[in-house]
Amino acid sequence: MNLDSAVFIRVGTLYFLIIERPTISKDTEKIMISWNKETIINDLGKDYISTIKKYFGFCCIPQHINYEREIGDFYNIYHPLDYIIETESEIDLQELQSKIPYTLQYIKHIFGEQYLLGLDYLKILLENPTQILPVLVLVSSERETGKSTFLKWLRKIFSFNATFINADSFVNNFNSDLNGKLLVLVDEIITDNQQVTERIKFLSTADRNKIESKGKDKEEVESFYKFVMTSNFEKNFIKIDKKETRFWVRKIPSIIKNPEFDKHLYKEIPFFLNYLIRIPHSTPKQTRMWFTPEQIRTKALARLMDYENENAKQKVFEILNEIHENFNEDEILIAPKDIQSISKRIHGRNSIEINDARNVLKTLNLTPSNNSNKYEGYEYLPHGEFVKIDRKGRYYSVIFSEIRHFFDDSDDSLITI
Repeated sequence: MNLDSAVFIRVGTLYFLIIERPTISKDTEKIMISWNKETIINDLGKDYISTIKKYFGFCCIPQHINYEREIGDFYNIYHPLDYIIETESEIDLQELQSKIPYTLQYIKHIFGEQYLLGLDYLKILLENPTQILPVLVLVSSERETGKSTFLKWLRKIFSFNATFINADSFVNNFNSDLNGKLLVLVDEIITDNQQVTERIKFLSTADRNKIESKGKDKEEVESFYKFVMTSNFEKNFIKIDKKETRFWVRKIPSIIKNPEFDKHLYKEIPFFLNYLIRIPHSTPKQTRMWFTPEQIRTKALARLMDYENENAKQKVFEILNEIHENFNEDEILIAPKDIQSISKRIHGRNSIEINDARNVLKTLNLTPSNNSNKYEGYEYLPHGEFVKIDRKGRYYSVIFSEIRHFFDDSDDSLITI
């Protein structure tokens, strides 16, 4: 074992080895490995211990320009960029632009008509990593769009400050891989778990998070996560409501890429970073997430929101139709909680929420009973049978003949409204 290039540090009472690890691309990346004092003495001698740099503990201060590894007597675990950014010397913008043709072409492909906002987003990541930003989602049901390339490109730029995870990681107990990260990258997300959605929404604006590792107690740390995700499911990769303002969803068209495109893209990174810090923002900060909801609203976001509404309507009408066919009654007395209970039996994890059921009934211009009254409601048994049951609550009276036009009589299937 050659330790000539190794650097040892002591943080608190623990020792660490900092070493360059080879990568598939034939480069190296700097990593930190826990080491023990006895091994250091065996390898380098007892006197070497006194030469090791000592720190009180770790801290995480995100910096890309004028980076500092040591903050007082603490070791900064945020990683410096692998590229040199010239902040002092004057560089001609046109000259820089001539060196990044693939990068600018690619950003225009990803952000389209929001190209300048896309540059703002990337500039903020570089210059102000603690600034809250919207959850950026690239969607397309088509192949060869360059969605995944965007995540890999960000990982290449921000190195260990970016991490790939899957959707289930948001609800796992152990989340130490998020500690100190700027970018949380999720490729091909699709989830019907509302807990995942709420967790993403919370973490995208939270300034603190609880980190838990196996065998260790939870630790509260500062956080500054930015989420970038991709999905092949344009309309239903996640559940969000019409009032949601934290998502920036862009539909990405297909692209014919040069087989060497990624290599050109990576080669231009140092020039692009120098370009980013020299261009002005196209829009000033206007909200806590910098951009206004109107600025980042897209047709792709509207489709995602509308899908949830249409999906809820479909499920409610499906339940009402089943009740009508089973009991051949024109008047159906039902409460939103009844619809949710029946939907859980029929749709499982994709069941409708009480508020969504109530909103659908309101779209039919129905109002609930004035008081909590007894009524003969319905229940769906585990073996697939509808039965009547006495209930009490504020129910809605649905006259089936008045909503029949929402059904296609030719094949008894539901149609969208």
